[in-house]
Amino acid sequence: MTLPHIGLALLVALVWGFNFVMIRLGLDDGVPPLLMGALRFSVAALPALWLPRPRMRPWRWLAIGSFLFTGQFGLLFSGMAAGMPPGLASVTQQSQAFMTALIAAAALRERPSARSVAGMAVAFSGLALIGTTVGTGGVTAAGLSLCLLAALSWAVGNVLLRGAGPAVGGAVALMAWLSLVPVGPLLLLSLAVEGPGAIGAALAGTGTAGVASILYQAVPATLLGYGIWGFLMARYPASVVAPFALLVPISGAASAAIVLGESFGAVRLAGMALVLAGLGVGALRWRR
Repeated sequence: MTLPHIGLALLVALVWGFNFVMIRLGLDDGVPPLLMGALRFSVAALPALWLPRPRMRPWRWLAIGSFLFTGQFGLLFSGMAAGMPPGLASVTQQSQAFMTALIAAAALRERPSARSVAGMAVAFSGLALIGTTVGTGGVTAAGLSLCLLAALSWAVGNVLLRGAGPAVGGAVALMAWLSLVPVGPLLLLSLAVEGPGAIGAALAGTGTAGVASILYQAVPATLLGYGIWGFLMARYPASVVAPFALLVPISGAASAAIVLGESFGAVRLAGMALVLAGLGVGALRWRR
């Protein structure tokens, strides 16, 4: 990757890390998780009114939007609402980097190197260590499971993006049009699971924190973040781009500690360190 593109990848890591704090603030302000997803993508899809529609087959457009947005965020928001602190959620989501490499190896024949495989093993050992803390510090088995399923959905979306190639109109146009996909499904799921009463109460009672949460998720996190991510995924192998997302836990955990006062404990810190060590082993270039 070129130096400017590495800088873009680092910017995405910062934006996405702080996004977990904003999600938590929105949930704490009374916005139900599935409704939050529908509102987020309703705002993110607005530029589709004037930006050109990407030239890709309808099945691919629907598939990318379903996995990258509907599945990932429906599961992530529900997982955080079910019991997953934001800083720790930012760590679990980065298992997508290694899931992406494995799926890309099978679907696109991008074979990971032995060093990448070693990095995967180190990172998954960290996730397993974090899993031993379920039941303490606000972490539930349901929350952890939903967040890991969200990471898997993200990984599938990454590989579909990789196969799509550069988008006509730019990456922001692609993200805006993809944001149309999850609005209907998430709204229907919200009606079925959360109920019309909860939706009405949230729309009537959402405060400044809830509005700021939705706007941040829609603009910097979705249009900017995923726009850059799609730009990079279209130009480099998935196994090269995806590991940069492992830097998200650094900004996510730091943001959660500073803004929300989240603490992690020795076991979780050790697990987080192993996940980041997996990045160092698998993604960085080492001299012989």
